[in-house]
Amino acid sequence: MSWLGAVPAWCWWLVALVLAAGGQQYRVVVAQGETSTARSELADYRLEVAERDRRSAAQDRQKEQRRQAVADEEGESARKQLELAQGRAAAAESAAGGLRGEIARLRAGHRATCDTIAAQQRQAGASAVVVLGGLLEEADRMAGDLSTALERSRIAGLACEATYNGLTK
Repeated sequence: MSWLGAVPAWCWWLVALVLAAGGQQYRVVVAQGETSTARSELADYRLEVAERDRRSAAQDRQKEQRRQAVADEEGESARKQLELAQGRAAAAESAAGGLRGEIARLRAGHRATCDTIAAQQRQAGASAVVVLGGLLEEADRMAGDLSTALERSRIAGLACEATYNGLTK
């Protein structure tokens, strides 16, 4: 133990201080390494989450675009069908106008021929033709209106159903 006594006490304190500082420096280096690793993992995680969000947003956009395309396609189809139905309704109205003109011509012809018949017979015959002609005109007009309304509601219902089916696929 003689050589231990030869070393002054302040040197022992200096050795202890160097050892403690070295230990602390080692802990700082290890902590910096762990921090660096944690930051790297956090950056990787953030990139992964950002990529997942980007893919999810792209998928959502694709779904929305597909749904909008289906809705637009069905809307266009319904519009074309309505145009066709309106054209058919216009043709039917034209034909009905021709029928009404024919009824009016028959009424006028009936009045002209009834002048030669006795007054009593003429009134009975004229009233029957007038009543039947009026009923026929009114029934034709109502049938045209109902046909147009029914066709429009049928086209709208089919378009709605097709749009729903396209969106739920």
